[in-house]
Amino acid sequence: MEHEMGYMISHYGYWGIIALFVGGMIGLPIPDEVILVFVGYQIHRGNMFFLYAYISAVFGTFIGISISYWIGRLLGMSFLQKIGPKVGLNEKRIEKAHTYFNRWGPVVLFVGYFIPGVRYITAYLAGISKMDGKKFIIYAYSGAMCWVLVFLLIGRELGRGWEQMSSYIHYPLIIFLALLSLGIGLFWYYKQQKRVYK
Repeated sequence: MEHEMGYMISHYGYWGIIALFVGGMIGLPIPDEVILVFVGYQIHRGNMFFLYAYISAVFGTFIGISISYWIGRLLGMSFLQKIGPKVGLNEKRIEKAHTYFNRWGPVVLFVGYFIPGVRYITAYLAGISKMDGKKFIIYAYSGAMCWVLVFLLIGRELGRGWEQMSSYIHYPLIIFLALLSLGIGLFWYYKQQKRVYK
């Protein structure tokens, strides 16, 4: 899978990045973090410009999660349950994401990017729950910008040993970053709630 993704980026450049992240965010089985680290590695080698790569990945993510949000809003949970198994979303994953969403609300839109199998479901759930569009944009888009930046920087700074790196970077690092982001997100949410109830 990584080989095919690398081929697409090498041949289609920034447009390839946009297409991959649109697909990844609507639920296609695309290894998003691995792609971001690979793009960061290409930046390190001088094959891509950081700003253009960052904008491409963020833009593709924005499009993908916005599509997911509107699908959820217009078609509801029944559509997600019907189409889910066809894109690797089983009932257990959907229920897990639903539990997170009900417990933490919009914070999950931000933190969910760092949790494999959750990031693209939360946008559907936000639409299904009829979350206000402005609130969705604030949490989901800011989370996308942070997530893309973190993994691009990881790829750029590591810059070598791509074959060995891709096999072990995925889960331990994601768990660490998810916990870090969760702490930041909860702190920000707590401050916002205090401001609302003052």
